[in-house]
Formats: sequence, structure tokens, C-alpha cells
Amino acid sequence: MQRKTAQDFDQELLILFDAYVHGTLDRRGFLEKAQKFAVGGVTATMLLGALSPNFALGQQVTPTDPRIVTETLSFPSPNGYGTVKGYMARPANATGPLPAILVVHENRGLNPHIEDIARRLALDNFVAFAPDALTPLGGYPGDEQKAVALFAQLDQTKTAEDFVAAANFLKARPEVVGKIGVVGFCYGGGVAHMLSTRLPDLGAAVPFYGNQPAASAASQVKAPLLLHFAAVDERINASWPAYEAALKAAAVRYTAYQYPGTQHGFNNDTTPRYDAAAAKLAWERTLAFFNQNLRG
Repeated sequence: MQRKTAQDFDQELLILFDAYVHGTLDRRGFLEKAQKFAVGGVTATMLLGALSPNFALGQQVTPTDPRIVTETLSFPSPNGYGTVKGYMARPANATGPLPAILVVHENRGLNPHIEDIARRLALDNFVAFAPDALTPLGGYPGDEQKAVALFAQLDQTKTAEDFVAAANFLKARPEVVGKIGVVGFCYGGGVAHMLSTRLPDLGAAVPFYGNQPAASAASQVKAPLLLHFAAVDERINASWPAYEAALKAAAVRYTAYQYPGTQHGFNNDTTPRYDAAAAKLAWERTLAFFNQNLRG
């Protein structure tokens, strides 16, 4: 199947899609505004379909890959929604406990793409655990539009506590040794930032184009940060200068990269916003960062 890229779409349409994905524009609103780009027999509905995730296109590691072991686990979250489920992946040939990475999804819950990210990390000799914030609403529904609608119903105060509980659960697992790290994408990038302010023993945090906390929270960050930004992402990038200044004032160890020509979501290889070169570089940097801070 031929993969479309961001260059196949008008930039205004990509911005509309970003607004739709993040809930500031509903489906009807997107279709109405996208109508002007529907030419040559292409409908607005077809444009939405072309921009939406194709999970088969982005799968790098199959769920049955013999090199890894996967399972679904439940963990207690007494300050959140009570009990939450997550997807764990680890190397099949592990001879002892390993460093672990908490993988935090976008604002659609634990979809097949995030499960694939966890499996990729397992192949790189980490224990990876990806919680599903939609657990209290029945879990990821298998449909992205339904997932976005469900996500809007979550009490984000409780959901934040679910991710804190997930980190503590992961660190205590017998398969895990030493400090844990966190990587998150979009909404999950914001969660990675949040955890860096909540967990003083966090080993490393890697937000991909995630909302930053208030500048006043920077002094609570003890973990080293690796931040990835898209070039065309005004919604996320606007708040970075103030937060960066606060990180510097608090003497937080951080490295930030912005990838030229990229869109928000450039690491997600299930959508046309994916940028193969930028994603490869960002992921190589991410693995090196985790290896440096979580091993030994």
C-alpha cells in the first residue's frame, strides 16, 4: 500500500486535521472546512480517511513475534480510577531483570500503534509497559473516532493519578531493575512531562511534541529530559520558550530538538504526518538517551 506523506496535503488541511484530532474541531466541522480541498472526485470524507491512522501500515513488530513476550496486566490506582489495564512487552530471552520504559499513548487510548511501540522497545532489550487510560470506559474501542470521544469523558485528574500508579507498578515488577523511564506522544508527551514533575526518582523522560507543564513546575523536575518538537506545531511550540527558561533556571538537565519540515505527530508511522527521516533520528536519540540513563 502506498504511503501518503504530509506533502500530499495542503498545510491548512493538516492544521484542520490536527484540530480535529485534538478535539477543538468535531467531525462535522472538519468535513465542512475540508470541503474546499475536496477536488477531482475526492470527498471531504475521503480526505479524513486518508489522514487517519492505518495501523497495518505502521506495524513493525507483530504481536506473535517469538523474540518477545507480551501480556495484559492490571494494576491498582487507588487515587485514580481504581484499577487500570496495560500492555507489557519484554524480551523473550531475558535472563534477568531489565530497565523499563512506561509508554504513554496519544489521546485515543492504547491503540495498536502504541502496542507496537512497546514491542519495539522490548526488541531493544527493555521491559515496556503501556497503560490504557480508557480502561474505566471499557478500554480502547477499536475505532479512533470513538476513542477520541471517549477520551473527552475522562476525569484528567484521576487519569494523571493512573499514570503515576502505572509508573510505581512498573518499577516494582520483578522483571524490572533500577530506574524506569517514560516516553509519551502528543497527549502522552504531556503525561511524560507531568511524571517528570511528580516522580523524583524517575530515570529519564522523553516527551514527543507534548504540552509542557506550567513554568512553576520546572523546579520539581529531577529526571533528565529529551524533548522532540515538530517544526509546524504552533499549539505545542508556543509555550516552550517559557518552560525552557524555567528549566534552565532550575538547572534541569535537558536536550531539545526540533525537526525541520515536520508536522505534529511525525513519529507516528500510521498516518501521512509521519516523517521517516525525522522519526528514525528521533528514535535513535531516544534509545541512546534511555541506554545512557537507565542502564548500569
